[in-house]
Amino acid sequence: MQLKTERLIISKLQPQDWLLFKRVHQDRVSMTWVSEIPDEEDLRQRFNGRLAPWQVTSFHMLCLVARLRESGEAIGLFGCTAEWQPYRQAEVGYMLLNEYCGQGYGSEALKALCDFLLNAEFHKLKALVVEGNWPSRRILEKNGFMLEGTIRDNYLLNGRWVNDWMLGRLNHEK
Repeated sequence: MQLKTERLIISKLQPQDWLLFKRVHQDRVSMTWVSEIPDEEDLRQRFNGRLAPWQVTSFHMLCLVARLRESGEAIGLFGCTAEWQPYRQAEVGYMLLNEYCGQGYGSEALKALCDFLLNAEFHKLKALVVEGNWPSRRILEKNGFMLEGTIRDNYLLNGRWVNDWMLGRLNHEK
């Protein structure tokens, strides 16, 4: 599986992507909105779980690597977890290395992922964003997601309960 945009190539996570996966999850700025920095054993387990083959009816996470088209340099991770039956929904997520934030790569890669998922007949795409993470919310809104509500005390982040914004995008074709 490979998705292409004007500036990016997005492909399935491979065993050789371990150093990127580790780097993204150890990027303190990016992880501010995600979780505490996991230890290496936990990271290795997560990584290995994301290497499994994926198809649209899978219930495990699809993990993709976004790379710059010109250099092949990996800049972040994108993916989804399908909730195929009975509602045909998928939750999307992404993590860019901090030095690539604010350059439109997040919106560009998410558009390609959303197009792929909507063409695969998912009825709804959704995302949870920690309240206050405006850059992530803007990426979603640029890609047609709308705020559906706020889920109070939904996530324990760095020792304190935080609210999550719930955003969704409907596939009006299906």
